[in-house]
Order: sequence, then C-alpha cells, then structure tokens
Amino acid sequence: MKIIRILLGVIVIAFASYGLISRKFELMPFMIFFLGAFMLVTGLIELQRDRKRFEGYMFITISLFIFVVSIQGFLLN
Repeated sequence: MKIIRILLGVIVIAFASYGLISRKFELMPFMIFFLGAFMLVTGLIELQRDRKRFEGYMFITISLFIFVVSIQGFLLN
C-alpha cells in the first residue's frame, strides 16, 4: 500500500507540473482522479494501522467527493 501511495503521489505531481508548465488543462480530470485515488489509499492505510481516528474516515469521504468531481470533468470534456 505504501508503494501504491508513493506512485500515485508521483503521478499527481507529474500531471500538475505538466499542466502548470504547458498551460494545457485537458488532463486535469486525470490528475483529479489520481488525487482521489491517492487520498483513498491514504485513508485505507490509516484505517489499517488500527487508528480508527477521524483522519482515516475524512480521507475516504473526501476521496469519494473528488471522484465525483473527476467524473464530472470527464463528462464535460
């Protein structure tokens, strides 16, 4: 899970950097989708560590919202 989180973080940073440098924002829904996946994995890692705290549930809830936003971005393009 830790490797997946690092990989997703690198993907999000790569998409964000590409968008900032090239000023082309067609790939923004993909970046938002991978950001949601990153936050979902982070929330699952928090819950697996037996830390049933607010942060794990918050990450999962926010990732679901981010997935909805990315789906809307895919539909509008």
